[in-house]
Amino acid sequence: MIFTPDLVAELEILARYDLSTIGEGIKVHKTAEPSVIAATQRLFDKGLISLGDGGYLTSLGLGVAEHVQALITIMKRE
Repeated sequence: MIFTPDLVAELEILARYDLSTIGEGIKVHKTAEPSVIAATQRLFDKGLISLGDGGYLTSLGLGVAEHVQALITIMKRE
């Protein structure tokens, strides 16, 4: 399977970012689902976000999030 549960969780985190303002980040709380916490840490480890518990998109992360959100928009078309 190409889309593993871990990959889907990471994509879902990237989809949560508001791309209309780069000054707005996200915060993943310690009470979040373990899969969400782990996905957020993996995005940080990959250099896509600024903190292990969310933060802001890096310049690389911004590009990836733009692609993720464009893909979602395209796939939702009927």
